[in-house]
Amino acid sequence: MDYMDRFRMWLESPILDEETRRELIDISENEKEIEDRFYKDLEFGTGGLRGVIGAGSNRMNRYTVGKATQGIANYIKKQGSKAVVRGVAIAFDSRFKSQEFAIQAALVFNANGIKTYIYEELQPTPLLSFSIRRLGAIAGLVITASHNPPEYNGYKVYWEDGGQVVGRLADEIIEEVYAVTSFEQIKTMSLDEARDTGFFITIGNSVIDEYVRQAKKLCVNPALVKESGQNIKIIYTPLHGAGNKLVRRVLSELGFENVFVVPEQELPDKKFPTVKFPNPEDPDAFVLAINLAKKEDADIIIATDPDCDRVGVAIKNKDGEYVLLSGNQTGALLVNFVMGGLRDKNVLPPEGKLITTIVTSELGKKIAENYGIETILTYTGFKYIAYEILKMERNRKGSFIFGYEESYGYMPGDFVRDKDAVTSSMLICEMAAWYKSRGMTLYDGLCEIWAKFGYHEDALRTITMRGLEGATKIGRIMEGLRKSTLSELTGVKVESIEDYKAQTLQNLHENTIKKLNMDEISDVLRFTLSNGWWFAIRPSGTEPKAKVYFSVTGDSVEDSSCKMELFVSSVMELIQTFEG
Repeated sequence: MDYMDRFRMWLESPILDEETRRELIDISENEKEIEDRFYKDLEFGTGGLRGVIGAGSNRMNRYTVGKATQGIANYIKKQGSKAVVRGVAIAFDSRFKSQEFAIQAALVFNANGIKTYIYEELQPTPLLSFSIRRLGAIAGLVITASHNPPEYNGYKVYWEDGGQVVGRLADEIIEEVYAVTSFEQIKTMSLDEARDTGFFITIGNSVIDEYVRQAKKLCVNPALVKESGQNIKIIYTPLHGAGNKLVRRVLSELGFENVFVVPEQELPDKKFPTVKFPNPEDPDAFVLAINLAKKEDADIIIATDPDCDRVGVAIKNKDGEYVLLSGNQTGALLVNFVMGGLRDKNVLPPEGKLITTIVTSELGKKIAENYGIETILTYTGFKYIAYEILKMERNRKGSFIFGYEESYGYMPGDFVRDKDAVTSSMLICEMAAWYKSRGMTLYDGLCEIWAKFGYHEDALRTITMRGLEGATKIGRIMEGLRKSTLSELTGVKVESIEDYKAQTLQNLHENTIKKLNMDEISDVLRFTLSNGWWFAIRPSGTEPKAKVYFSVTGDSVEDSSCKMELFVSSVMELIQTFEG
């Protein structure tokens, strides 16, 4: 079925509501727009189901939400009555239609005889992961598009362990979703009927309270916080999202008394009016927070994204200017702080594991090795980190200590099986207080790490292309790189090429090819040079774009920065030759 056939099927459906029908009629003369909205169904990638809000099979709307939910409901019912009885936990963020989509999904589950546990107001994504485990639910979902622009929304699917679905489980669920081919197959009921049947259940404060208790247990040195918490000034911005209440509550209960919230960004707002992108990776998102930090002479700034699973950090550098830490830098600091704290208390597990990704800086791995801790590498996405924890539990081998990836996601404990900006914010503030008690800033701590393990510089570039044409170009780039005979970059020989789609590791120096030992394939390429520099490229699973990751080391901050500029320029020029 091509995009015009899908368009006509939607337009002619007797189930279609009038608002959606009018939206489709309005674009009926715009074939390019029809193509973009209907050339495919939204797909599950590393971030789940995600797209622009609007009418169409390639959009987020009540029908794509209903179709996905009906497919999941069908899958749950095939698991037997015990799975059905356990129910599904649901949460949502502050975006356009988030609560509406959450209720819509709940009613589809309810109409299929599956009870749902749903929050009355927006909540952080990590709380949803915790709630699944706490309530004993078979699955969970959260309606969010994380840090995407306001016109986006999304749908993340979780399973009983609290992690997002992966591997064969994800494939089986997607198969059930695709088996729902018409609107008539989607079951639903009214909200009043769902409440009357007892299927639509509101999650109470007891679950939130328990999450807070578990989060505070991860504090490395509570006595230090009680003693020094009032000495550190913290600026916090939830960027109009879901983090405001829980982040402030945890900090307050631990003893951080000087937390100043950016007033213009404190309350939820689906338009995210003060930022271009509600993304703590974006320096522009910190403008208001930095202004407040200068006024208050703050020690640290933290910003959480709309669903509060990512956190960005800004600190004073040696010149007293506020600068943003990269996700890799914050991750390295946290690895050192957490493992050092466990070692000092003599509770660092000998079989402990750090879990990170194939596109994350190796600085954290070097720090972990210094503590005698092994690092496990996974694909991008915390669902893979959660799955590694699940494997350790099943095999009764290894002990999880910390997980993180370069895109500002950190998981300090295993009671949540996703990145958690609430507990991470707590640890980051505690870490800043610890360094201040030693007469140091977080920047001083980072310099200390660099001096010991090398001056690592990391960068990210995103290639964004719209629609079917963009997806085709990205495919050409990946094919071109795979077929290339790339032997050197910036005058340095290419040492190895890792192809995670072909599951091969090619060593150009030894002229050998080995099999990679990953649980599944992924469309990722990573090129490592003989001096240890590397770049990797990964197409998005949810949007027509690709991310290119870079890592270099140098003799100083300035030296590594200059080397990175040269490296990025060389790689991006190479990539452009394959666009066609």
